[in-house]
Amino acid sequence: MSIKRFHITLVFALLLSCFAVSAQSDRQKKLEAQRKQMLREIKEMNVLLFSKKKEEKSAITLIEDLNYKVSTRKNLIRITNEQANLLTREINTNQKEITSLRTQLQELKDDYAAMVVKSYKSKSEQSKLMFLLSSDNFQQAYKRLQYIKQYRTYQKEQGEAIKSKTKELQERNIQLSKQKEDKKKLIEENRIAKRQLEKEVKEREVLMASIKSDMSKFAAQIKKKKQEADKLDREINRLVREAIAASNKKAGKKSSTGNFVLTPANKKLAVNFEANKGKLGWPVTRGVIKAKFGKGRSLTDSSVEVNNPGVKIATEKNAEVKAVFNGEVSRVVIVKNGNPAIIIRHGNYLTIYTNLSKIKVKSGEKVKTGQVIGEVFTSKTTGEALLGFRIYKNSQKLNPQYWLAKH
Repeated sequence: MSIKRFHITLVFALLLSCFAVSAQSDRQKKLEAQRKQMLREIKEMNVLLFSKKKEEKSAITLIEDLNYKVSTRKNLIRITNEQANLLTREINTNQKEITSLRTQLQELKDDYAAMVVKSYKSKSEQSKLMFLLSSDNFQQAYKRLQYIKQYRTYQKEQGEAIKSKTKELQERNIQLSKQKEDKKKLIEENRIAKRQLEKEVKEREVLMASIKSDMSKFAAQIKKKKQEADKLDREINRLVREAIAASNKKAGKKSSTGNFVLTPANKKLAVNFEANKGKLGWPVTRGVIKAKFGKGRSLTDSSVEVNNPGVKIATEKNAEVKAVFNGEVSRVVIVKNGNPAIIIRHGNYLTIYTNLSKIKVKSGEKVKTGQVIGEVFTSKTTGEALLGFRIYKNSQKLNPQYWLAKH
């Protein structure tokens, strides 16, 4: 293989290797961010859900909390496993790269050594001069002079290449050592997480066994909670449609699509709201998402399917509720045999806050980001403070987790 072809092949192989390492590194960063988020969530969960005495909570709430914690712990273990497996692949890639670099370094050294020997044999300036003077004509002499210059340049380049490869090899070895240490830490953290998971699963089993005789009663409670949630969902959907119709009527316009007809000011507000996707502040200072958006299974009874129109955030007793963005209070909802809710409009977006105990705003009032609008209701029966939070675009339900900032 010619030197030129060798270098082209080498550069191509290095580019492929760099691309693979970069892709793995990006994936590793994402997994690490998810793992840290899970750890923060579990820490917050312990403070908000498990710091009080068990006697203060109902059995059904304790089961929900434990199921939620077990689910989060399983996700943590899964993500940590993914990280460890990815590190194994990165370690293997680095080991192969180190072997390749050593081979390349040795080839460069051998090539350089051969050049040094050749230079030594023809080192005298007289030899070079005779080499030039023995040319048949001026053109040949010029070519020989160029050859001597190129040879010197190539020697220098080979020397620099050896330095570069040596440094790269050292950096790879340092990186490899760090990866092995990171993998060791992850494996140890996973061992601890698995032991904790086993403990939590046993605790849940003991609790389930203690209420086995009352399961029919709890099943009735679960069914009732679901009916109440469905009723609230229907009511809010009706109010959202009414809000759209009333707004369009006030503007003297109609919409066959059932969407808000926006004024320039409302359009600007909607654009600003949309620009903050993934950056909205939380509606409570401290909280964890106990029930996620969309279809899933009940935390108490896995045979029961639920379809959450928003998220449910477990928070502190009587926690203040804050507006997540500038807007106007569209409606203060008084629910019969239930707790109040607030609907705030942000152009053609709506944020909805349910299960409140106190209301600190009124319909038509302008609110600012972070303004306190009420307090979360704390149940005397279950001992929990659970805020319902929804986001709509016109009448379409959106997943609030995509909009709230990570914390």
